[in-house]
Amino acid sequence: MATLKKPDLSDPQLRAKLAKGMGHNYYGEPAWPNDLLYVFPVVIFGTIALCVGLAVLDPAMVGEPADPFATPLEILPEWYLYPVFQILRSVPNKLLGVMLMSAVPLGLILVPFIESVNKFQNPFRRPVATALFLFGTLVTIWLGVGATFPIEKSLTWGLF
Repeated sequence: MATLKKPDLSDPQLRAKLAKGMGHNYYGEPAWPNDLLYVFPVVIFGTIALCVGLAVLDPAMVGEPADPFATPLEILPEWYLYPVFQILRSVPNKLLGVMLMSAVPLGLILVPFIESVNKFQNPFRRPVATALFLFGTLVTIWLGVGATFPIEKSLTWGLF
């Protein structure tokens, strides 16, 4: 439950409760020693135990050994790099492709400046920022899914 008002520390009844160790729900629970000595170690050890348990129960399988003389037909990066990989492989001029790839982080740097134009938090009251977000999301999905197709079908997803 949220604190609705700040407590009056000059109130003798509150001071008496605080002296007895009571009233922390009204005033707020202190971080020392409650959180730092009891809660944080439980969370840290619980996270470590979860990671170790998952590693023991479901170990990662070792794949086939690498063969430096056999190049696979379709080399793909990790899934989060599919959109920029698609940009690089679909643009004929590679210098232009690298410049378009560098436009991605530059566009992300501009997001706070676009967001601060309007003071509202509701996305429906910020049409420019919402439209840019939706457009960027759709283009990213389009490029990411297209990167999984061969180069001839990548821009059309093989639909036409």
